[in-house]
Amino acid sequence: MARSSQRNGSLRAIGAIAWLTWKAAARFRLLWVLAGLLVGAVVLLPLLIRDDGTARGFVQIMLTYTLSVITTLLGISTLWLACGTLARDIEECQMQMVAVKPIARWQIWLGKWLGILLVDATLLVPAGGSVYALLQWRAHHLPPDEQAILRNEIFVARGSLREPAPDVEGDVQHELQKLPNFGALTPSEQEQTREQVRERVKALYQVVPPNHRRQWKLDLGWQRALLKDQPLFLRAKFHVAQTNASGTYLGIWWFGGEKELKERQVDPSLAADSFHEVPIPPNLLDESGRLTIMFENQNQTAVMFPLDEDLEVLYREGGFALNYARGLAIIFCWLALLAALGLASASLLSFPVAAFFSLSVLVVALSSGTLASVVKEGGIAGANHETSQVAVSWVDYLVLPLFRAILSVVNLVQGFSPVESLSTGRSITWGHLGVAVVQVVLVLGGLIGAVGMILFTRRELAAAQGTH
Repeated sequence: MARSSQRNGSLRAIGAIAWLTWKAAARFRLLWVLAGLLVGAVVLLPLLIRDDGTARGFVQIMLTYTLSVITTLLGISTLWLACGTLARDIEECQMQMVAVKPIARWQIWLGKWLGILLVDATLLVPAGGSVYALLQWRAHHLPPDEQAILRNEIFVARGSLREPAPDVEGDVQHELQKLPNFGALTPSEQEQTREQVRERVKALYQVVPPNHRRQWKLDLGWQRALLKDQPLFLRAKFHVAQTNASGTYLGIWWFGGEKELKERQVDPSLAADSFHEVPIPPNLLDESGRLTIMFENQNQTAVMFPLDEDLEVLYREGGFALNYARGLAIIFCWLALLAALGLASASLLSFPVAAFFSLSVLVVALSSGTLASVVKEGGIAGANHETSQVAVSWVDYLVLPLFRAILSVVNLVQGFSPVESLSTGRSITWGHLGVAVVQVVLVLGGLIGAVGMILFTRRELAAAQGTH
């Protein structure tokens, strides 16, 4: 009974701190300023900007742009509020008055975190709802054929299926065993030979020479019953060995079951280096749920389908409304992580320093592409263009492990991209949302929160005030 009463008292204390944090945001007009910015950027500006009348242009303006603006505005404001609400309370002696009350400091920290999330939810829900309403309203002004594209390719939750990845390394090892003098080579020569063989093996899977064909076989299994009378969509990207004057290429696609290709589609104007979606007529799967796709290259140049961006088939899994709600929930997970980061920084640092540190961490996370390029090339200087050798310096021995550690953390968060998924009609499943909650909020946010609570608990508030 005593434990239950103590638990209820802790929950009431945390709830009270959360409510006071929300009221402080409203009292200092932060809530209303953000609401005004969101209305201007998410509602008014898209009404003034005209799209090009196509479904893709419509989605770029009304979905990709607006959700990116919402995420950016709320992300930066969450960091700013998280740093300010704790650091300012300490600097202005308000926290000293709260700390002498019968409430643990970890409860204060957790209450402020929940209060910031309450502010974010207050802004995210109406902003996301406004975007959804504008999407539905503006969609009715598109031409009928573009509305059909929206219904089938964007306003839907689509799963994807790829052909199983080939065993490139196994094929490389098999080819190396055929070389009689491979064991006599030096280690550097062996690595160079291995890389050459690897490129030849990959070319067998990726490159389609002129007047040749390439097949993909996919197994939809038990899902075939759910896809009866439902159209499928092929999504593929290719490169060409040599560009032509028009910049477009002939694409001939064949579709059917494992034993017979029944449908032939010809597209004479495919552009290289960009993704294309090709509709696949319904009911082409065989009795086992297998689908065969073949590309016939009748161009004057070789066509390459990269393995890392291999062909995939998209199929309907659900509706757009619930998929959109799950996308907003993942954005909310990101905001929860940023709130924990800001509070953890303010648990030790003053407001300006905490804000600078938090924003610097955010900038580093957004620069993950540069970090990944350095890690992939094996050094900051990269490879020499003449010798293809990487010049490794002592700095690389220090920087590369750090970059790898940063990327491993960033990938926990960036593995979920709701804006990109929604703008391409990709399904955000409950499983994806659950993994996002576990990885982003519980694991990464929990670790940052634990560090913040420890720092705040051990911080001497009077000494912090005395330094100013």
